[in-house]
Amino acid sequence: MTELFYHEQVYRPEEDTFLLSEAVMHEIKSQDRVIEIGTGSGFISSGIRDKAEYAIATDINPYACITAKKNGVEVVRTDLFSGICGTFDLVIFNPPYLPTKPEERIDDWLEYALDGGEDGRATIQKFAEQLGSALSKTGRCLLLISSLTGTDVVRKIFSELGFLSFIVAEKIVEDERLYVLRVIRDLCRL
Repeated sequence: MTELFYHEQVYRPEEDTFLLSEAVMHEIKSQDRVIEIGTGSGFISSGIRDKAEYAIATDINPYACITAKKNGVEVVRTDLFSGICGTFDLVIFNPPYLPTKPEERIDDWLEYALDGGEDGRATIQKFAEQLGSALSKTGRCLLLISSLTGTDVVRKIFSELGFLSFIVAEKIVEDERLYVLRVIRDLCRL
């Protein structure tokens, strides 16, 4: 892999990124239309741009968009799926999942990659509510979550919105367990 460009206000790939990237490489199909939400440096998207029919990424952080673009990623600056048209066969997201109290906030662009709200699920909840409009009927979503966010609670969020979820990868890192969820529509509930 070629050396990637990084910026101090952009989340650098860590164990969570690597775990999600491995899951993506097992999941992606050449005919997929792919979107990565919250691409950060573009590490995952830059690694799949030649493996799918179409790939695009988003990020709310302007420095992340510049970084991803420098790393060869087609990227749109937006919040989650806002302003994105069409549906996708594969949606990838490594959300901000760290439980963060208001007094712990760092008030910079890097915070968007880390701050998951007080329970770590604020952005995950918002993402889950929007996923249905962007996911093709038989599409899949790969979502990185942490034991810090309450795995069963996250899975329940998706279930209540008409999705099934399965743990497809996991890894222990320091004081947490990382999981990759594969989320699909519950076609029996359509």
